[in-house]
Amino acid sequence: MGNIVYINANNQLGKAAFEVVTYAHKLGGSVTVLATGTLSASDLALLGSYGANEIIINRSITGNDDKQIAAWIATRAQGAQNIIFSNDFNGKAIAPRLSVRLKAGLIAGAVSLPEPDGSIKVNVFSGKAFGYVKVNTTQRIISLLPNSIAPETTGAPCSVQEVQEPGADSGIKVITVKKPEGTIPLPEAELVVSAGRGLKGPENWGMIESLANSLGAATACSRPVADIGWRPHHEHVGQTGVAIRPNLYIAVGISGAIQHLAGVNGSKVIVVVNTDPEAPFFKAADYGVVGDAFEVIPRLTEAIKKFNTAH
Repeated sequence: MGNIVYINANNQLGKAAFEVVTYAHKLGGSVTVLATGTLSASDLALLGSYGANEIIINRSITGNDDKQIAAWIATRAQGAQNIIFSNDFNGKAIAPRLSVRLKAGLIAGAVSLPEPDGSIKVNVFSGKAFGYVKVNTTQRIISLLPNSIAPETTGAPCSVQEVQEPGADSGIKVITVKKPEGTIPLPEAELVVSAGRGLKGPENWGMIESLANSLGAATACSRPVADIGWRPHHEHVGQTGVAIRPNLYIAVGISGAIQHLAGVNGSKVIVVVNTDPEAPFFKAADYGVVGDAFEVIPRLTEAIKKFNTAH
């Protein structure tokens, strides 16, 4: 019995796509990628380098209708032992629908490969702890948290089969589409620089962007900053925004409310800059700087630029 991976191919392939294919390959057995969207076959073929044996893209479904996609995957899932999603917006919406259709157990938020007993480590309590989940169904659905498995190239690009197969009737009408700005999608970013109301106004965001550019990082913000219109909502990280797990998260002028921490505490290293030594964020930080961001951040940026030039 093989493995199936679902990829949303309406945009360029990102790191998350390579992660889930690598994960499926490491599970053992064949790997079939099912994709929907408009991406070219030549771009999709790259997934073969990460362990995909075959790729099937359904050109009849080009939107993000979770009902349609789940219905189509169900028709292709017979005989698959594992069905793998990235634990992103699409995966969170499609995997539960598919679980009901197939009567297959779902393990959401996986962060590792299965243990010898078949249980899988997952994030629980908004990332405050880990749990181990095991399903008893023949088929298993797994959604993998981004940045949990390093992508590995194991082969060469493979062939892509293009099909026209209808899913369920669509119940969604797209009124408008707003795409995130910037070159690095937040869920896939390994380095993130974030700021809050401590910056005092949107006119001061230039120093955050300058620091991010020197690091090759994505920018983010706290919810209050997005709510008052200083920054776009797609940059809002936290329990009610985007949950991220970068290798480095720098928080500038953010107090560290529990809702914000819930979305970023999976970060491997957290650096906090704040004038308030009692800010809750310092308790979760690996490194902390008690100081004025308007003095600390320009000096940090300059130091990083000098380091980059020297190396």
